[in-house]
Amino acid sequence: MELCLFLGCNTPAIRPDVERAIRCSMPALGVDLVDADNYVCCPAFGSFPSTDQDSWLATSGWNLSIAEQKKCDMLVQCGSCYSSLRMGRNHIVEHEETKNRVNELLEPTGRSVTGSSNVRHVSEVLFKEVTPEKINNTISKDLKGLHGIVQYPCHTLYPSEVVGFEKSSRQPEGLKKLVEALGAEVDGYSREMQCCGGAGGFMKSTPEQAIEFAKMKFDAILEETQGQFIAVSCITCLMHMENVQNTLNKRLGEEKYKIPIFDYNQLLALCLGNDPAQVASICNVSRDSILERF
Repeated sequence: MELCLFLGCNTPAIRPDVERAIRCSMPALGVDLVDADNYVCCPAFGSFPSTDQDSWLATSGWNLSIAEQKKCDMLVQCGSCYSSLRMGRNHIVEHEETKNRVNELLEPTGRSVTGSSNVRHVSEVLFKEVTPEKINNTISKDLKGLHGIVQYPCHTLYPSEVVGFEKSSRQPEGLKKLVEALGAEVDGYSREMQCCGGAGGFMKSTPEQAIEFAKMKFDAILEETQGQFIAVSCITCLMHMENVQNTLNKRLGEEKYKIPIFDYNQLLALCLGNDPAQVASICNVSRDSILERF
């Protein structure tokens, strides 16, 4: 399988170790990656999608045309990028007038879009195409004896009829089974399906409420689980769930919240035998308790 890798903005700029983890792990499992040359911002919700539909869809069309040139579907890790691009494609495919308008805007660039390339989230590909069974049979190291927590990216769940790939967006299981394939036990808890709180509009407009919202989630994890790490599959979740723990600790004056956060592909790359310094080196909450296993 060959897929066109769309990295978005935050991953290559702020967390290049996540990019390296994806580039190490996916080919090892039979997913060949080609680069989305000259891609631009997805664009994220809160920008063009909220203010100017023409600009949003033209930008989506530009990015989708790159995958179409490569003759493959697009692979995305960031939940926001995935949702923006997938919903943009849906508008283009479902409405002929919209597609014509997008191609009118793209014409001066020499590009056009048909909607022939789909948008796939990395956890969907790992769960449905690679499968947890193949992952379990391929890894050389594991997370046996550890308890993990999973954080599903909201933008991969809703609106389920457009972006969803689970049997039930209300009861997703893909990321849980992927973490279990690495040998860890995944603990459930009462606020498992709660958003991480890192949505741009939430944090920028009402940061105090967003921080308190995240605190309720972390308190539930500490009180109801044995979680030793949190696995995410979205760069926004990764960065926010680290940063908010440090914010809470500063306010308390103690290190109460210190659960390591990993992108799933980082854990996968580690279990495939890759060097932690290459694929899991950047963090704002210490990962030593997990990395020492490798």
